[in-house]
Amino acid sequence: MALGRTQPPFRADHVGSLLRPPELLQAREELEAGRLSAEELRAAEDEAIRAAVRMQEDVGLQSATDGEFRRRSWLEDFVFQLGGVVPAGSSSAARASAAQTPGRIDLGTAGSATLLRVEDRVHLSHTIFAEDFEALAAMTTTSTPKLTIPSPSMVHYRGGRAAIDEDVYPDLDEFWIDLSAAYAAEIRGLAELGCTYLQLDDTSLAYVNDPQQREHVARIGGDPERQHLTYIRQLNAALAGRPGHVTVTTHLCRGNLRSSWMAEGSYDFVAEPLFSELQVDGFFLEYDDERSGGFEPLRFVPKGKVVVLGLVTSKFGELEDKDLLKRRIEEASRFVDLDQLCLSPQCGFASVLEGNQLTYEQQVAKLRLVVETAREVWG
Repeated sequence: MALGRTQPPFRADHVGSLLRPPELLQAREELEAGRLSAEELRAAEDEAIRAAVRMQEDVGLQSATDGEFRRRSWLEDFVFQLGGVVPAGSSSAARASAAQTPGRIDLGTAGSATLLRVEDRVHLSHTIFAEDFEALAAMTTTSTPKLTIPSPSMVHYRGGRAAIDEDVYPDLDEFWIDLSAAYAAEIRGLAELGCTYLQLDDTSLAYVNDPQQREHVARIGGDPERQHLTYIRQLNAALAGRPGHVTVTTHLCRGNLRSSWMAEGSYDFVAEPLFSELQVDGFFLEYDDERSGGFEPLRFVPKGKVVVLGLVTSKFGELEDKDLLKRRIEEASRFVDLDQLCLSPQCGFASVLEGNQLTYEQQVAKLRLVVETAREVWG
């Protein structure tokens, strides 16, 4: 059942990442120990992804991802394939701090703020995740294959001016020109492979709603009151001229690391320019608890744009009440037309290798709840 939308984003959709199966985690450990080859790991990933695609289609989703099973991180596995971008640290400290009790992680003190360095001109030497997308597309039967990649904003947000070599880029505008061009080339390359559904994950545009995160922007040499405007402008530059058959959405959340988060605050600070100026087809928005504020900012969403309400949490296993979800959708429809709304979990289930603190069965139940609720609201 198409639930009233035959083009993405769909009435019942999801962000992308899924809990890694234990056997896949074991295979990665075997690779690192030298007891498994890269080819054998790839075969294990293929098997796990086939099962994940079947699960997504069986619960009734119209889009399917590879669960990001081939990645350690939603961010690092992509950005370090951009020419000129190299690691400067690791997010392992942040992961360790989130390993015990879920809660708020401070971006600056967790060791993940200076994640990368730009030491040469940013460029694209190959279409990133090309083989991964082709493999996913070959596995789907009833669903649209969806690829997720981090937004270009994230290359700046994880280090700022200090992480960009001034000998390479004395003028920061040149950095943005090169970065946007690399992303535009990536989008064209994916389109040539048949990708029709692409999601740009951009936590920065949600983070800057939080005054503490705007302090982080100031620390890395940005303009805390206007940095989001730069990000929106550069995202639009990357999207300019994209093939018309490619639907592009963006996903905004306030951090998703082993059931922990990094920011709080409503979308008010970014809402008007975000919704009225960013040239994407849809917005996946985190709305699973009070950290995200109310639906009032949705009044800025123009006709023709779609909002995917992330009302179902991916952080914990307790299943939401379907009637409450319906009431929240109704509440959101006071600010943007019901026909412009869809439903999803608020984030992925495993933005990093370790995943959030819920079981596989709870994850499937959450996705099924999204489909059932969407069918009752829009079907």
